[in-house]
Amino acid sequence: MDSLITAAARALASGDPLGALKRVALRDDAPALALRGIAMAQLGDLVRAKALLRSAARAFGPKEAVARARCVVAEAEIALVSRDLGWPAKTLDAARATLEAHGDRVNAAHARNLWVRRLLLIGRLDEADHALAGLDPAPLPPALKAAHELVVAGIAMRRLQTTAARAALASAERAARAAAIPALTAEVESASLVLNTPAARLIARAGERPLLLEDVEALLASNALVVDACRYVVRDARTVVSLATRPVLFALARALAEAWPADVPRSTLLARAFRAKHADESHRARLRVEIGRLRVELRPLADLSATKRGFALAPRRACEVVVLAPPVEEQHAVVLALLADGESWSSSALAIALGASPRTVQRTLDQLAAAGKAQSFGRGRARRWMTPLVPGFPTILLLPGPLPSD
Repeated sequence: MDSLITAAARALASGDPLGALKRVALRDDAPALALRGIAMAQLGDLVRAKALLRSAARAFGPKEAVARARCVVAEAEIALVSRDLGWPAKTLDAARATLEAHGDRVNAAHARNLWVRRLLLIGRLDEADHALAGLDPAPLPPALKAAHELVVAGIAMRRLQTTAARAALASAERAARAAAIPALTAEVESASLVLNTPAARLIARAGERPLLLEDVEALLASNALVVDACRYVVRDARTVVSLATRPVLFALARALAEAWPADVPRSTLLARAFRAKHADESHRARLRVEIGRLRVELRPLADLSATKRGFALAPRRACEVVVLAPPVEEQHAVVLALLADGESWSSSALAIALGASPRTVQRTLDQLAAAGKAQSFGRGRARRWMTPLVPGFPTILLLPGPLPSD
């Protein structure tokens, strides 16, 4: 490898893409194309970066399998950053295997880390944990170690393990300082803000107050019966009942929890569950049916009793009933929570992350765009969606993936 290529590679490793381009911008050999692609990716021109990396992969000879694999890994990182979740994962796994077989453990670890980041993004936390278990971060260079610790912290935050998340973020901060890459340091600082930003609101008979992520962790481990409006479940420390596919039942449960220990008038329940302004006998009959269904669903956790005015909730084990609500109540909140990461998303990537149909996601995006809450650029398959970061928006509790005991 010639001196210019070596110097450009060192500049990229230190986070200096302009310094790398000064050395290889006018060269068209395979190593230079690859370094130019990585430099353009660091500068944010992802379309040009992808084209350069593909050109480099074609330019490398049949005996340069490691170089081609490195280009594949770099392209996979671009796909992840640009939220191209349909990018073929098998291609990345094959490149990782090639790198490991040829002793390039650093880039193989980077490939594994990219795969875990994708799993984390779409909420497959158990698979992400399993993939991380086979990776020892100790021999990694500081930049990759920081990236590894960021993934560990992300999994811990999604599982509401705030102590483990803080420890991982502290390790990531030390590694980022050692790497001396400003963009990486900024990424660690941005991730740390999640732990110091309100993640939910607690609604109880004593009033309403914001909760940090560690407060949410403590609440879910307490003796309270929690009606969780972030995940649409009713839970205590031992049992979780999901009502995610039963919106009417959840609306009734939340109304009863917000009024606890008092009862809720039938007219209020009708308005909350059915949005009925003028209830008739058919509405009242339906309310009795839905209350019966809710009583069956909540039997392990609470009882529902009829009163003269309406119905009341009585927990079986818990000493208190509370509602855990998002700090910002928004329609289509889950889509906004993904868009709030500041990256540009395609509708197909959102569909993969949410496990929803592309048409459903597209309708949601159109409604958000009409309301001025999301904006798109590009056309056809190149169309991407993004939104400005909403202050106080719950970007953790609404993201895909289960919370503890789900």
